[in-house]
Amino acid sequence: MKYVLKPLSYSYDALEPYIDARTMEIHHSKHYQGYVDKLNETLLKVPELLEKDLEELLKNPNVVPAEIRQDVINYGGGVYNHELFWLNMSPNGLRKPAEPLNAAILKAFGSYENWWGKFALAAKGKFGSGWVWLVKDKNQNLSIVATSNQDSPLALGFYPLLGIDVWEHAYYLKYQNRRAEYVDTWINVIDWQEALRRFQQA
Repeated sequence: MKYVLKPLSYSYDALEPYIDARTMEIHHSKHYQGYVDKLNETLLKVPELLEKDLEELLKNPNVVPAEIRQDVINYGGGVYNHELFWLNMSPNGLRKPAEPLNAAILKAFGSYENWWGKFALAAKGKFGSGWVWLVKDKNQNLSIVATSNQDSPLALGFYPLLGIDVWEHAYYLKYQNRRAEYVDTWINVIDWQEALRRFQQA
């Protein structure tokens, strides 16, 4: 199998009290594992796709045969989105964006506080299951976009730097239906290191 469950760089309880250990364990070992398993199962139907990078498949879904295209979008997006989500969090990470990402945020949003206000509002207001992302375009400009289900911003022409999972399984055990509370506390676990790396890469 090409895709495997990637371990976290921190323990399941490391993000407490903001995200509880049981939620992290179920989210990582059950939900994420399910996407990994289903993606492998789907790609085995067209083995030559195993040679392609997942970003390529999500960015250009038309290269995927129609009979499995939606499954690749769903399960491939589930793998890709979650792998970034785990990296976007840390108990002791980079708590504010460093240069040159910080300058890009100031240019796009005026201040870090303005960015967070718009990002949090989008996450709280996303209808149904999905994600909210800080993304860059081909000109290095930043914006906030929301996607439904496990859809990837790659398919919209954006490169995701940081994303929050607003599926209920990301917060339900601790916050039940209080998504806004989950979103408000997420700022305490953001690690900007991966977002900075992605912003700087070609």
